[in-house]
Amino acid sequence: MKKVFFGITGAIFIALSVWLGGYFYKKSKKDPIVYKTEKPFTKTIIKKSVATGSIVPRREVQVKPQVSGIIEELYVEAGEKVTKGQMIARVRVVQNLDGKNRDLLGLNSAQSNLQNSQINYNNAKIEYDRNKRLYEQKVISQQEFNRFKLDLNVRQQAVDAAKDNLKLTQQGALQRAGNIANSVYSTVDGILLDVPVRVGSSVIERNNFNEGTTIAVVADMNNLVFEGKIDESEVGKIKEGMDLGLTIGAIENKVFKAKLEYISPKGKTEEGAIKFDIRAKLLLNEKDKLRAGYSANADIVLAKKVNVLAIKEKLLQFEKSKTKGGKDKPYVEVEVSKQKFKRVDLKTGISDGINIEVVKGVKKTDKIKVPPQKKPKK
Repeated sequence: MKKVFFGITGAIFIALSVWLGGYFYKKSKKDPIVYKTEKPFTKTIIKKSVATGSIVPRREVQVKPQVSGIIEELYVEAGEKVTKGQMIARVRVVQNLDGKNRDLLGLNSAQSNLQNSQINYNNAKIEYDRNKRLYEQKVISQQEFNRFKLDLNVRQQAVDAAKDNLKLTQQGALQRAGNIANSVYSTVDGILLDVPVRVGSSVIERNNFNEGTTIAVVADMNNLVFEGKIDESEVGKIKEGMDLGLTIGAIENKVFKAKLEYISPKGKTEEGAIKFDIRAKLLLNEKDKLRAGYSANADIVLAKKVNVLAIKEKLLQFEKSKTKGGKDKPYVEVEVSKQKFKRVDLKTGISDGINIEVVKGVKKTDKIKVPPQKKPKK
């Protein structure tokens, strides 16, 4: 009985050991990795650089008064069309003692300048006459005599200029003394972008000491430009004459055409980065209606390839260069049989950041291995 018992127990132990061994072997064996594949395709690839900025009129004029005073009448509102010479406001003149004092100082300065110029001319005339006699007596050379002749001409021109300056100064003083018009006119054709004053507002004339008060801002809205900034890493890739595609946040599902016409030769530091100013002319249709100040992004077309063989950039793998400063060598793995792949070196062209042109290496029918994506390090 004991032999039978031990025999049965041993058989059960052996069977259990075999079962457990097989179970743990299957648990420890990993499932084979099945790689996905993708085929090359035909696509138009556009390589772009992006700049941010806004839409502004090429010409924007600030209309300022010729006299200081108070706005008595306003004849226009923002948004209206105006023509050159159209009256937009009337100013009630306020006596300006400082202005009168400046006129008096200007007159005194102009008169003093004329007197000094006349004295210099008289002295030059005396020297000229004396040396003319010496030249006629052949005491001095032609070259030396010409020097005195030239000096006399210069002094005469200085006298004429001083007379003109005095005349203009006198006319300006007379006008500002009471003959100047107190009406304000638009100096250009365009649209009124802003009228920052109201009836009763005080305004200051524009002169050499201050910019004066802006009564209206007029711009030609038929001639708009994109003004933006581009990073220093991109500025070397662009040049004047390149095409731009503008997307405006306020206008959905439409891209406006523009032509790059200016790149600043000097960068500016903004938020720790070097930026370069650029400007592009908008190529608008008659139906296009844009407003000044719209924010916009510009896609600058650096290169374009139409209907070329391409693959997704994620399919690329790289062999590190063995030389310092050399470029890594791109390649892909092409399926030769089920889940069996071989390396194929590639020659690539332009990229749009997602798709890349394949110049040489694979065919449209090839199945390319999708390499596992590396998880970012925490």
